[in-house]
Amino acid sequence: MLLTNAWDREQRDKALAHFALDPVEFADRHDMLVSSFERGKITLEEYLHSTVFYRPRPFSQPAFTEYMFSLSLPQPDTLPIAQALKNSGKYLMATINNESRELNRFRIQTYGLDRIFDLFVSSCFVGLRKPEAGIYRLALEITQRTPGVCCFVDDRPLNVDAAARVGMHAIRMENAAQLRSEFEKLGVVE
Repeated sequence: MLLTNAWDREQRDKALAHFALDPVEFADRHDMLVSSFERGKITLEEYLHSTVFYRPRPFSQPAFTEYMFSLSLPQPDTLPIAQALKNSGKYLMATINNESRELNRFRIQTYGLDRIFDLFVSSCFVGLRKPEAGIYRLALEITQRTPGVCCFVDDRPLNVDAAARVGMHAIRMENAAQLRSEFEKLGVVE
């Protein structure tokens, strides 16, 4: 939402093309490990060893990792919205995300997300992933907020539906203008 996805299909496809890796072979291995990777059960090094470096490659693991991280870019239309909401001082800002530990830390530090969000409910730290109801409930328990005072924003319908099922206001973001309009309907203003 505020950044491009960390290691989603689009980013994986770019890396596979860049490093000329077989997409079918990679997908078979990735699909078996992604849950463990995003839940923090295995490290980035372990994940890459099993998905890419299980045989010799003409490129190094640091080169692959650097490219992987380079795919995380800010979304210039939505990042300022979150920053303005934080700067207003009116809202507790928390995020729920599915990311590996290493990518999560990189993105938080590189883009100053710790200056926007008060709390990170990241799959790699809590062992749950969206759209599992448990990750939304955990965020509510940690923040001590009732679902009805929370607004969850995501671009994936399944994640939005899951948040709505636990009682949160849920917005499926399509673009920055639409997001601002949806926030205004809820009385969320910068």
